[in-house]
Parts: sequence; C-alpha cells; structure tokens
Amino acid sequence: MPAITYLAKLGELTLKGLNRRDFERRLVENARFGLSGVPAVSVRLRAGRLYIEGPEQAAGVIECVLAHLIGITGWARSVICGKHIEAIRETVYRQALDARTAGAKSFKIEARRADKSFPLNSYQICVEAPSRIVEEGILTVDVHGPDAVINVEIREQCFVFTNARKSCRGLPVGSSGKGLLLLSGGIDSPVAGYRMLRRGMRLDSVYFHAAPYTSEGAKKKVEDLAQVLALYGLDTHLNTIPFTDVQLRIKERAPGAFTTLLLRVCMVKAANLLAGRTGAQCLITGESLGQVASQTNENLRVTETASRCPIYRPLIGMDKEEIIETAKAIGAYDTSILPYEDCCVIFSPKHPALRTDVMEMQAIYDKLDIDGLIQEAFDRREITHFTIKNYIRERWG
Repeated sequence: MPAITYLAKLGELTLKGLNRRDFERRLVENARFGLSGVPAVSVRLRAGRLYIEGPEQAAGVIECVLAHLIGITGWARSVICGKHIEAIRETVYRQALDARTAGAKSFKIEARRADKSFPLNSYQICVEAPSRIVEEGILTVDVHGPDAVINVEIREQCFVFTNARKSCRGLPVGSSGKGLLLLSGGIDSPVAGYRMLRRGMRLDSVYFHAAPYTSEGAKKKVEDLAQVLALYGLDTHLNTIPFTDVQLRIKERAPGAFTTLLLRVCMVKAANLLAGRTGAQCLITGESLGQVASQTNENLRVTETASRCPIYRPLIGMDKEEIIETAKAIGAYDTSILPYEDCCVIFSPKHPALRTDVMEMQAIYDKLDIDGLIQEAFDRREITHFTIKNYIRERWG
C-alpha cells in the first residue's frame, strides 16, 4: 500500500457525453505533467475520482499540483481502511482526534456508498461510523456549521478524509484550443487568463515593454505573473515585445486624446502577428466595460476591428471588487499591486477620447505609418518559458 493517497473529485467534465473520456484523459495527462519530476507517484482515474498515490516526502508537491489542477472540484488526503464498519469506526475516530488537536470542536459525517454491495447504506454509515466519537465526547455533532467534516467513501476500497479542500473546477487545460493573453503588470489581465484556463484553453502570453520608460522591475513583475498562470495552465511562453519606438511614434504624430487607444490598436496588431506564429486561435484581454477610457463600448469596438482574431474579454461584466477577489485567490494580487507602471500608463493623456468612431480612428492610424515599426518590434521579441515543473523544481528540488 502506498504511503499516502489523495482523492480528487471530478468537476464539470462529468457532464460531458460521448467525449467525456477525452476530457478525463486530458485531466490525467495534466496531473502527470505536473508530477512528472517526482519519483514513485502514480495517477489514475476511476468512477469519477482521481487517485494520486506516492511516498510521504512527495506530499508537498502533490498538494501543490492538486491545488492548481483545473478540472477538479475538490481534493483531500485520504486514509484507506478495512471495508467493514469496525475499521471505519476506528479510522473516523482517529480523524476526529486529529481534528480536535487542530482546534475543531464540532463535526459531522458525510458518507457515499459507490459500492452498493456494502451492507450499510449511506445513512447507516453516518449513524454507525461516529458512535465512538459521540460516546467519548471527542467532538459535538453539528450538521449545519461543523468545524470538521469527516467523509467516508465506500468504493473498491474504503477512503476516509477530513475537510476536503476546494479546487479550481472548470475544464482541463488543453481541451479548448489555444489563446494568446495580452499580459500587463496589472490586476486584470492575469485574472482574465485564469478564467480562460478554467474553460480549458491553453495560453501563451505577450507583454509590451517600453524601456527605459518602463523599468526592469515592471518586466520582472510580469514574468512573476506569467509563472503564477503557469501553475494553473501547466506552462506558458511569455513573449516580451519592445514597444518604445511604437509608443514614441504615436506620441509624436497622433492627437493627444487618442494616444492610449492607438497604443491598444498597435498592441492588438502585434498580437495578431504573434498569434499567427504560435497557432493561437484568439486574443484574450483583461478589459472590463467602462472601467477606463479605452474600455467604453465604442472604444472596445475600435480595438476589435483592428484584430483578425476574435478577442475574448472574460472580465467584461465584472467589477473591480470581483476581479480583485479572484486575483487574491489565485495568488496574483500581491505581485500585481507592486508599484511598477506598465507602458499604457506612461503616455496616458489627461483627457482621453471616450467614444471614438472606427473610421476616424482608421484615418488617424493610417497617418502614423507605423506598421513597419510594429513588425520590427515583433521581430525583436524575447521568449521566456514558464512551467509548473520549474516552479516545483525550484521549491522542492
């Protein structure tokens, strides 16, 4: 028997029909990718549960992978016990003692009998399993708001675990094609990328750097955010495009009110070049309707018409508080608020245009004669690869 066993519950993919096995296969492959550098760890899927088994020293790595694995709703470290009520009662009792040591004062039992040949049904298990806990007063029963939830699952073996942790849900990464994320150093774009990862999309990223107007600290900040996304998306290639000459051309030749929107248009055009090179099927941005001047309905339409690829805006109907909540949950917020400005902020006009006409913007853009500069910037891009495996290697060796 392995030293440790983890159980993970599958999420949305269980609702799939004839192609469900494709989603399940992708989920197993993703888990194995994250754990590929860890010896003696096995991953298997059976009857709606993902099983990960390995040595005790691999616990930290396994938990890191499960915490970031998109496609499962929850997971827990489990104890395997004998498939009879006496063994279950004893194992549940030990779990209650551990829960009390951790500060719990109340508990409840949840049981699931997948193996219908087991003589007790789920309700009977819930009654019989905690009898010793109740008799000895280890914890009090609270079915509405317990400190500890002790789970018993009767499958090919009996699994007992306490306080399962919630996970990312969604569809396994890689099941919905590939997108290109316009990644800035702010709060919004990493959250947009995460939301598309949860819809099964693989991501590459592009960042526009304007040295010396934006610092190396700003670039490092974006690289750290790319690593955060790689934890959930398995890996990402961050393409850093030097955009200083493009920005200076805009500042020199364009009316001041249109500079930010023109910069967005140029970014979209450069991102289209990159999407064509990398096989990305869409662009992804962190835009939210009405949040800033470039994100009015009219101005969003301007940037949309500049793209050959569809632009997905997963945050379009979210407010800032919702976005910040997600940024904190995925571990991106503290990096996003570091005081390094991105290239959009440096040349922002005091009074930006709010409702730009598409034809008007096209006429201004044509006068810039800027396509050559965009191509040159694209050709000088730098590519950095981030993976969950590198993160694990650096942290656990």
